[in-house]
Amino acid sequence: MELFDATGADRETATYDEPQARKGFFTDTTLCIGCKACEVACKEWNQLPSDGMTFTAQSYDNTGELNGTTWRHVAFVEELRNGKGGGDEQVLRAQAGRWLMESDVCKHCTHAACLDVCPTGSLIRTEFGTVVVQEDVCNGCGYCVPACPFGVIDKRQTDGHAGKCTLCYDRLTDGETPACAKACPTESIQFGDLDELRARADARLEKVRANAHFRDASLYLRGDDDGIGGGGAFFLLLDKPEVYGLPPDPVVTTRDLGAMWRVAGKAALALVGVTALAALGARK
Repeated sequence: MELFDATGADRETATYDEPQARKGFFTDTTLCIGCKACEVACKEWNQLPSDGMTFTAQSYDNTGELNGTTWRHVAFVEELRNGKGGGDEQVLRAQAGRWLMESDVCKHCTHAACLDVCPTGSLIRTEFGTVVVQEDVCNGCGYCVPACPFGVIDKRQTDGHAGKCTLCYDRLTDGETPACAKACPTESIQFGDLDELRARADARLEKVRANAHFRDASLYLRGDDDGIGGGGAFFLLLDKPEVYGLPPDPVVTTRDLGAMWRVAGKAALALVGVTALAALGARK
């Protein structure tokens, strides 16, 4: 496995050499039918235990959120509108009630805070540009959990190790499509070279916005100016990100790490200087 060679504060601005095109996911939520085939395929391939078998009172969403053993989560958003107010009445009637569905997953950030804070090197960047947890190296410290701006990564209750989507690294090395994308019956989850997916997403967004009902559609984490340098997994959304439970303005939580270390270094040097001067004064 070829790893992303960047450590400490260098990671916040580091880039990596790509021996092959970066791989990723484009999730077109307009095509999602909420079948959860992706959830099942992910658990089956990665041998993850079943969970989320509780009543959440959130439509048909029984898994609730991503965690250490749920690496794909299909969100069901029931959006009800009263149809009052100005604007195109035909559009308002069509939007009086609608379901928004989105298969969420790790974003495989270009600038990944979880990589920055991992003290053991358990979290790595692979030759595909993806972020992966090496479970046999993870010590269960949990630093990566609050570092993730999307609340993706989590510790498993069984062994305390961190867990999240690997983009099916073992399948990629064999030239296979990730299990979730392979199982998706509507091609809502699309896998491929990231540059190609972005071009495809741009064309799809233009087509979707041509429909008067979907003029608010947007691409989430499509670009390199979105707070994380672009996502290795990005989404076409029909409403604002927060409607889907996604942060509207994600920020790399370690973005100020380099500056903080520099300030701490200067303070340490100043302290050493003061101590040395005090010692010299005492000798006199």
